[in-house]
Amino acid sequence: MIRPDHARTLHALHAPDREGLILPNAWDAASARTLEHAGSPATGTTSAGIAFALGYPDGEMAPVDDLMDALARIVRATSRPVTADLEGGYAPDPDGVARIVTRALGLGVAGLNLEDATDAGTLRPVDEQVLRLRAARQAADTLGVPAYLNARTDTYLAGFGTTPAERFAETVRRGRAYLHAGADSVFVPGLTDPDTIRELRGELGGPVSVMLLPGGPDAPTLLRAGASRVSTGPALMLAALGHTLTLTRDLLGSGTPPATPGPSYAQVQGWFSAGSPAATSARDRTV
Repeated sequence: MIRPDHARTLHALHAPDREGLILPNAWDAASARTLEHAGSPATGTTSAGIAFALGYPDGEMAPVDDLMDALARIVRATSRPVTADLEGGYAPDPDGVARIVTRALGLGVAGLNLEDATDAGTLRPVDEQVLRLRAARQAADTLGVPAYLNARTDTYLAGFGTTPAERFAETVRRGRAYLHAGADSVFVPGLTDPDTIRELRGELGGPVSVMLLPGGPDAPTLLRAGASRVSTGPALMLAALGHTLTLTRDLLGSGTPPATPGPSYAQVQGWFSAGSPAATSARDRTV
């Protein structure tokens, strides 16, 4: 079911008169429901987290049908708008990107991330990425969904160029082209310096999204610098895996029962009980 209302809500969360959006990223239905109960007004997905949860490495290695099934479960599990990380679009050409975007929006997704990195770790030529972004926007328009399109560039994550000035200039060049192609914001993972974010926002004349990194500035600092969105990427899932690893080693070593500092079984059972989006969907399927 397409959700244009969720897309409009997602746009409103990025409005210039707001302080900006802190966006945690989910990897399955349980994490999406947890984020909602923690108070998050929207949910992002993490391509790495979903891939790992499905048993695959990141980088469009998971079968696209499995990805779509995971997205469907995440959307059903939460009443909040969901923006989906579609990596490079899971397709070799703009028409294929449009088909993937149509499938995702048909599941009820409200926003999209599309990146310009290739499987080989290089950056796609700007002209090619512009065509892919235009195809995504056209697909959303055809469905009547004002999807929030977050155009990711990996100039900083991949360490483009040989100098900071060269990297910044390429980010501006790509960002302007992506905004002109119909993107709502430019996502620059790897960029955490507040002064550079402030300068980039001014040069682009449009919204900038960034990602929290270990040892980097906190989310409020990044938002004050001009970021419109700060996401977590796979950090929450990696933290959950790390906690599980520690508890399991304790169990296998000393036999200490796993501690449960989080929600109880009864609480989580309640999150998915009658009245939740997932429970409602399940009930509908049995009617």
